[in-house]
Amino acid sequence: MTESTDTMITPGLEDLLSKVDSKFTLVSLAAMRSRQINSYYNQLDGGIGSVVPPQVASVARKPLSIAFEEIDADKITFERFDPEERARLEAEALAAAEADAAMLEVVPDLEA
Repeated sequence: MTESTDTMITPGLEDLLSKVDSKFTLVSLAAMRSRQINSYYNQLDGGIGSVVPPQVASVARKPLSIAFEEIDADKITFERFDPEERARLEAEALAAAEADAAMLEVVPDLEA
């Protein structure tokens, strides 16, 4: 007979780990999102801000608990970047920007 016990983390750690690829990713993702949620609540007095509000209806008061609930609800995800792929994309973007700049230099001044 399996009995469900209430833990400090709701949703459970096993559920959260199934949403990410490692414990490190879970910790990093939850910490980053909880800082964003904390910033959102801190900027409410100042008017409209640029931080995204919590994406789930929660009874939790702690930003980290809200972040865990968002991860469990698939509202917050992560994406792995390959360093070599990122370097290639940055090189392509730089080459395109340089080509655009070169085209601007070739265009004759029409007001002369």
